[in-house]
Amino acid sequence: MAAADTFTDTAKVMAKGQITIPKDVREALGVSAGSRVNVIVEGDSVRMFNSAVFAMRALQQDMAGEAERAGLDSEEAVSGLVKSVRDQS
Repeated sequence: MAAADTFTDTAKVMAKGQITIPKDVREALGVSAGSRVNVIVEGDSVRMFNSAVFAMRALQQDMAGEAERAGLDSEEAVSGLVKSVRDQS
């Protein structure tokens, strides 16, 4: 996160352990009513992520390098694979 994207805010913990995510934090995360968030606890710190963004980043990390390992190193190679899959159906 760049320094310009860094800020602090506070939220009060209610009797049942719930908090309201401050508006500026919701906007920064791109979440609204009904959105899901991931919470990661590291020691005494907590990081919160938009679940959809978190899942997409995890998938991108898991898939990094797969195209090259499969020999898909050019647009022509990808087009050839797509054509062969279409021809099989």
